[in-house]
Amino acid sequence: MKTFLRNMAIVVAKEIMDALRDRRTLLRLLVPAVLMGPLLLLAVSGLISSLEDRAEKHEVLVAGMEHAPSLRNYLERQTYTIKTAPPDYEARLHASTLLEPVLVIKPSFERDLLEGERPTVELVSDSANQRAGAGLPPLQRLMAGFNRERATLNLALRGVSTDLLQPVEVQERDLASVQARATRMTAIIPMFIIMAVLYGALTAALDSTAGERERGSLEPLLMNPVQHLALVTGKWCAVATLGMAVALISSLSFVPAQWFLKSDSLQAMFRFGAPEVISFWLLQLPLAAGLGAVLMALAIRSKTFKEAQAGSGLIITLVALSPMISMLNPGGEAWWYLWVPGLSQNTLMMLVLKGETLGWAQILPSVAVGLALTAACLSYVAWSMRAAVAR
Repeated sequence: MKTFLRNMAIVVAKEIMDALRDRRTLLRLLVPAVLMGPLLLLAVSGLISSLEDRAEKHEVLVAGMEHAPSLRNYLERQTYTIKTAPPDYEARLHASTLLEPVLVIKPSFERDLLEGERPTVELVSDSANQRAGAGLPPLQRLMAGFNRERATLNLALRGVSTDLLQPVEVQERDLASVQARATRMTAIIPMFIIMAVLYGALTAALDSTAGERERGSLEPLLMNPVQHLALVTGKWCAVATLGMAVALISSLSFVPAQWFLKSDSLQAMFRFGAPEVISFWLLQLPLAAGLGAVLMALAIRSKTFKEAQAGSGLIITLVALSPMISMLNPGGEAWWYLWVPGLSQNTLMMLVLKGETLGWAQILPSVAVGLALTAACLSYVAWSMRAAVAR
């Protein structure tokens, strides 16, 4: 047993040193893992901040405001600044150069209102212009408020109680915590950390199997008086360690990123500190172990590094797309999510972001799947190496 552990430790040290010597590979791994997630988070916060700033300005673009003095009076009492829409507002909305919806008032607005008719106004936007579309709900609420005020005045003039307009009082109660509300905008974080595990393990797994076969160093290595299981286990430990190292760096990169969020509301809701980093890192252990073994099993039968890279493309695609299942499923989280590699980690990390406590019943399925994949794939790799020596 001591010999087995010593041989395995030697292989682990050798594989890690080989991986660290390749500076270009390290840069390809670390730069996306450290920068891409935080940069995207900052971009989202910048978009939210711009929408918040626009809402605070209380500006509304109107075409034909001179036809509706009563509406002007209402808008000004709501502290809105009225701006005249450009003559070519339709073309500019269509070209996405105008980022605000336009309120269009017809010349007969005030006359129809005084005569008891229902004047029509238009809220002009372009659904392909997302920034302009985001400004529609506030404008719709503004016009709904004007309608309620006019209806209240009409009833009061006729001696009718205004309570008839609202026979039922509706109060909203949001059960989501502050952290849970923040996950609507921070749901990208688990996906980036899962991909960091995958790409961290990918290069090491392919290089330690197909890469060595291509260089002609695998067969001489197998001729050494070392147990094949110790050799395989050592290589796998190095692969899983590198995957977990990149995942840890990726998790840590979100800690300083939250300090630079531009949106005050997102900054107040989003909390990502040491407990979240540790939880995320521990949740990746079964994924790093299982995926590392799967990638080695796929690569051991390949003759070149490029061939192994092409073969691993399916695994990368499946793991990358697995978190999308929870986004596209309107029925909520299903029990089998916890048994799918990648999807289970995404589900558990989302619960951590929401501030919920994880139970063993939620954690054990991913651990069991990770152990099963590791045992099956490492056995296959060891068998493949013994077969190569026999030939």
